[in-house]
Formats: sequence, C-alpha cells, structure tokens
Amino acid sequence: MMLLMPAQLAIYEEMSALSAGMVEAARAHDWDQLISLEASVRRLRTTLNEISETSEAVTAKVAEIERKRGLIEQILIDDAEIRRHTEPWMDHVRQLLGGQAKRREVRKAYAAGSLGV
Repeated sequence: MMLLMPAQLAIYEEMSALSAGMVEAARAHDWDQLISLEASVRRLRTTLNEISETSEAVTAKVAEIERKRGLIEQILIDDAEIRRHTEPWMDHVRQLLGGQAKRREVRKAYAAGSLGV
C-alpha cells in the first residue's frame, strides 16, 4: 500500500491552491504574481521531497490516497492551463529579444563598414 502522511497531504492541498492562483495570474497576464506563486510551489515541492526522504512509513487510508490523486490531477490540469497562457507570451518575448539581437548585429555591421570607408 502507498505511504502518505497527513503533512504530505496538507502540502499537496497547499500546492493545489497555489496552482489555482497561478492559473488566475496567467489568465490575467500577471507574470510577477505567477513567478512568485511558482516559487512558493517550488519550496513546497522541496519540503515534500524532504518529508518523503526522512519520514517514517505511515500507511495511508484509501480516502487519503484518492484525495492525493485528485490533487495531483488538478495540479496537472492547472499546469496545462498555465502553459496555454504563458507559452504565447514566451514566444513573443523570444521574438522580441531575437529581433533586438539582430538589430544590434546590423548596427555593428554598418558601424564597422562605415569605419572602413
């Protein structure tokens, strides 16, 4: 049987709540809030890994296992929704930065060419 401690379930609950907040931030294009929430989720993930590595084995109840499964499924659904909003923005930023790099290269090329004339 799978092992689960109440502390682990509480962390999954908090991660799910933060994930829902990340979806809202992504929908609102509030990138600063999204980054902040993601950092909180990352800290919880680290804590969860530490608990899993150092804790004594506790047998989980079926209801706890089902709740954990549901939370993980919701987090994955939220992740897909977040990506749906962030990937177009990231593509735009990549294009913008790529365009700026090309403009710098062109300016350098013209500057070098005008020095030789």
